[in-house]
Amino acid sequence: MAVIVGIRFKRAAQIYYFDPADFNLDIGDTVVVETTRGLTIGRVVVAPHEVASAELGEPLKPVLRLAQPDDLETEQANKEKESRALAKCEELVAKSQLPMNPLAA
Repeated sequence: MAVIVGIRFKRAAQIYYFDPADFNLDIGDTVVVETTRGLTIGRVVVAPHEVASAELGEPLKPVLRLAQPDDLETEQANKEKESRALAKCEELVAKSQLPMNPLAA
């Protein structure tokens, strides 16, 4: 049996499963994990539970740590940059009268 935890990176987005390692995690905890896009902050939405090892397609990446205050500050700064970039993109689309609707990632 393997222990897994469900983590979501954005509100109402897909849930991804990770190995909780030696952490005692609860729903709502903020954690840092390694993804294909690098270190990412996510929220625990499915409490750690056991599943049959045969159900896992490949080994799960572990939770690296509970998010620290500096991790949360970096996340907030990145959200502000994203908001400014989206506003600038919308401005350029309107100015150029392009037939598109910029969306946040």
